[in-house]
Amino acid sequence: MNVTLRQLEVFQSVAATRNFSRTGERVGLTQPAVSRAINELEAQLGLKLLNRTTREVELTEAGRSLAARLTRVLEDLESTLLDVRGMATDPRGRVRVASSPTLSANLMPDCIAHCQTALPGIQLVLLDRHQSAVLDSVLSGEVDFGVVIDPGDRELLECETILAEPFCLACPPDHRLARKRQVRWTDLAGESLVLLDHASGSRRLIDRALADHGVPHTVAQEVGHPTTIFRMLDAGLGVSVIPTLALPPEGLPRLAVRPLLPRVDREIVLVHRRNRALAPVAQAAWDLVREVAAQRR
Repeated sequence: MNVTLRQLEVFQSVAATRNFSRTGERVGLTQPAVSRAINELEAQLGLKLLNRTTREVELTEAGRSLAARLTRVLEDLESTLLDVRGMATDPRGRVRVASSPTLSANLMPDCIAHCQTALPGIQLVLLDRHQSAVLDSVLSGEVDFGVVIDPGDRELLECETILAEPFCLACPPDHRLARKRQVRWTDLAGESLVLLDHASGSRRLIDRALADHGVPHTVAQEVGHPTTIFRMLDAGLGVSVIPTLALPPEGLPRLAVRPLLPRVDREIVLVHRRNRALAPVAQAAWDLVREVAAQRR
């Protein structure tokens, strides 16, 4: 059975007015269109709802039965639709977000705090994982969306870049490169580097920049978190290329930090599964993360 809401609304009006012309005025249809809607509804139901003459319109027994129940049905439907529409204007619920470690530590806390103030009906639940695990959780549907470094392959993902930030050099304050106001990638030639490991979304970009600039180097240590890098640099184990966002708000008083030229950016990207629309509550959280990231620019 293929009965439309429009057909039911037209019938409800005819049942109330007993007049096709007045119904047309009410619902914004011509009289022939009103008649066609009633005919189509009767055809779908397989019975007559109205007896029509040149002078009057009368409800059949089936018509009276439908009219008596229809008002409540349409009222319930309208109430349901209003409730669902309200999910977009006043979202409530739990949103699961996965992000990689540097973003979990240096971007997402501000997002969660802002969410508690701006969207108190939403509980933002963070899963702190390496980038590959973040992407797996997005594609499996375990989380609503992820916050990652440029994922490279975007075939299965809907992506929105929310922030671009440069890489910089961190080194001990007595290192030769600390004497420069700006450091070029080629100045890293021959250095021992302490880098984020390949589970990080940044490592691919760092390796590509070193290769593009033809920088011979040694990777002394590969670690999973910038805090470990900072401790190794304190111990004199080398220098590092790190994303700006990995720097703590209070800075690194025991290390020197210098911009790297030419500038190489990493993109921070929101991702969710392609061809799967976000629920209104998740969309509200996505927009909030974008807003907080914009303030970092």
